[in-house]
Amino acid sequence: MTSPLDRPISGPLRVGVAGLHIECSTFSPHTTHDEDFTVRRGQGLLDLFDFTRRGAAAWAEQVEWVPLVHARAVPGGPVAPATYQRLRDELLDRLTGAGPLDGLLLDLHGAMHVPGHDDIEAALAADVARTVGADCLISCPTDLHGSITEALVTQVDLITAHRLAPHEDEWETRERAARLLVHCLRTGQRPSKAWVRIPVLLPGEKTSTQVEPGRGLYASLAEVEAAPGVLDAALWVGYAWADEPRGAAAAVVLGTDEQAAVTHAGRIAERYWNARDEFVFVGPTGTPQEAVSAAVSAVRRPFVISDSGDNPTAGGAGDVAGLLQTLLDDARLAEGGLETIYASIVDPEAVAECVRSGAGSTVRLAVGGRMDVLHGRPAELVGRVDFLSDSDAPGGRTAVVTSGGVHTILTSRRQPFHHIEDFTRLGLDPFGADIVVVKIGYLEPELRALAADWMIALTPGGVDQDLLRLGHRRLARPLHPFDPELTDPDLTPRLVPPRSAALRGDRP
Repeated sequence: MTSPLDRPISGPLRVGVAGLHIECSTFSPHTTHDEDFTVRRGQGLLDLFDFTRRGAAAWAEQVEWVPLVHARAVPGGPVAPATYQRLRDELLDRLTGAGPLDGLLLDLHGAMHVPGHDDIEAALAADVARTVGADCLISCPTDLHGSITEALVTQVDLITAHRLAPHEDEWETRERAARLLVHCLRTGQRPSKAWVRIPVLLPGEKTSTQVEPGRGLYASLAEVEAAPGVLDAALWVGYAWADEPRGAAAAVVLGTDEQAAVTHAGRIAERYWNARDEFVFVGPTGTPQEAVSAAVSAVRRPFVISDSGDNPTAGGAGDVAGLLQTLLDDARLAEGGLETIYASIVDPEAVAECVRSGAGSTVRLAVGGRMDVLHGRPAELVGRVDFLSDSDAPGGRTAVVTSGGVHTILTSRRQPFHHIEDFTRLGLDPFGADIVVVKIGYLEPELRALAADWMIALTPGGVDQDLLRLGHRRLARPLHPFDPELTDPDLTPRLVPPRSAALRGDRP
């Protein structure tokens, strides 16, 4: 009997939309629970994806987008098993209740971690694949910082990743995955999948596409995609802060020609491997003390410091206070009349004390160091409560405490500060500041535009840029840079079996 995927579908299509998206550091003491996820269903889910709007894209005509459930959280520590099970079960229940689907857009990150599982996204994809059956084509957009295994690639029909870091093409990637899904349904194609593991694991701040060699490597993917017999090309740098055997770079090429897919996947892998020693930090780096000294003496302002080791958007706890204490202890800031913004420390107890004291009051607080007790002590903060936000702020109830010229933002929940509005809604003007410190790695676009100059402070935390001092124990070795004497590996791609074969239990 011929599968519907062996013939074109010219009429209306039913395509489900679902996702479970988070990046998890196993070195972070934070645990991700139900309340950390933003969960969308129904029209609220579809509103995330512009191409689902009627008339938004010609390729999406005659597609009924079926919203299932989409859960996304700020990167953090491992997902609590009970939280994962509830979200997974809801997704599978909604898939079962949705009726027959021609396709499914399954939005994953590629670096989720649940204790007891080393490749949870492959397990989730397998559950989804069994639920929808072999006649439903599954397309999976992911983050280029995912660690993508052969097991995951086996359980989906199409998989791709962002091509920019910072991820300015995040939503474009999801649209590309959806567009390719519809194309394959319309043409009856089930692409060949060539996957290759590349034994390199580097932090995102060394593999940014803003600089070489990352810029050129990722730019070349569009050229590969345009080659005869190729439908899509993807390259993942892996997720460096999870101590899992799957941690490594990878490449996947999807194609209508098996040999073309294998050839191009091998070339991508070889280029990445050969460039492994050329990757450098996307900006100047230094110790916390060096970063503060550079900021104090800077001619161009505002000077932005990246507090990189505790970056919540990579999985850090968000409450390591060492760099804040360095600022508070540095008399040069006050002597020079330097206005400094520190964003931020998550500490709901400190915020509650600010609320009790009230705006305009003077408070004496020990802030931070409550979750991540391994990487520093609380900072001693004595200052005036200058601002209190409502509890519906992105970081929950939020306070700004000013000590000398240092404005410290305290949040009740972990919150990234990527946009100018994140500051101005708290009564702070980052453009008027001399120094702005943000818990981040490479700078997101608005912060990059803000910074007249900047430096990455190599601070400790759950996403420490110095991978060798984190203490990985479970990585599949040998692996660069953990094994500097590693000789050239076998980078021969594997043709991953069709999902229908995986569902039958066929061996590759």
